[in-house]
Amino acid sequence: MPLYVPKSINLSLNEEQLKAVFRKHDVNSDGCLSKDELMKAFRELGSRNPSWRVRRSLHHADGNGDGTISLDELDELVKYVAKQGYGIN
Repeated sequence: MPLYVPKSINLSLNEEQLKAVFRKHDVNSDGCLSKDELMKAFRELGSRNPSWRVRRSLHHADGNGDGTISLDELDELVKYVAKQGYGIN
């Protein structure tokens, strides 16, 4: 059962910790985060509306437009997540 932390709590996660949260949700180990995997990661991060957050994150970080976030695109995802207040210190 994933840990649920409301976004209103200061998470104090650094960039590497955020990357680790997303990497652990690559459950099929294909090197890409699907929409479902992203949804689970955003739930763990405490998103109030994870499906909307997934759509916005794909818009901002999916550089090749394939509908997934590859490990090469993970840095852009983390930048977007940090801008949204998900705890970079």
